[in-house]
Amino acid sequence: MNESDGDLEIAIRGERIALLPERAMLWIKHRTLLIADPHFGKAATFRAGGIPVPGGTTGNTITRINSLVSRTSATRLVFLGDLLHAKEGRSTGLFDEIATWRTENAALEIILVRGNHDKRAGDPPGELNIECVDAPAVMLPFVLAHYPGSHPNGYVFAGHVHPGVRLYGSGGLRERLPCFVFGPDHAILPAFGDFTGFAPFDPDEGTDVYAVAGDAIIALGPRRRTPPAG
Repeated sequence: MNESDGDLEIAIRGERIALLPERAMLWIKHRTLLIADPHFGKAATFRAGGIPVPGGTTGNTITRINSLVSRTSATRLVFLGDLLHAKEGRSTGLFDEIATWRTENAALEIILVRGNHDKRAGDPPGELNIECVDAPAVMLPFVLAHYPGSHPNGYVFAGHVHPGVRLYGSGGLRERLPCFVFGPDHAILPAFGDFTGFAPFDPDEGTDVYAVAGDAIIALGPRRRTPPAG
């Protein structure tokens, strides 16, 4: 792995995990890259519904994934659900862009743990060679899923929530940033897609939160439910 100054390494269940400012995570020993909620085709879905949103998000997302695979030397890529946004976003152009990248990364193992959007949008075309499975996918000591929650067979990595944390500063300054959330039995990854945004998220008390601030991961420590005064 070619480390970035912004990466942050932590230990979960005895395994080394790198939190990456690209809004992804690397299971270091197994060179497994974890990405949640890319939502390919979301912008196209909006355009199909008559909402004029910019194009180019597919190419940008693929470029970011390609850069991550290269930087981390990953041999396996796991999508934690919502690879595709909706049936309306499926298009020849979308799959042609993904297929071109896939051909250039033919040796990369890719697994999709289906999310709620995938079940409505359908699996990607078979020629993309993406293994599609239902949650939970057990890779001890971890369980890979889309929905957060506990599981008896291991620590859960999930997505779905698109978590964002609000930071407060002096003078009434505030900023909301995407974040990783680590609880006692599961973690939630930030949404990877460019056109996904993030939802207000109130972590449970004592949960560890790591904010994505540009090219850096910031450890915020155990969270309180209320912001500091001022």
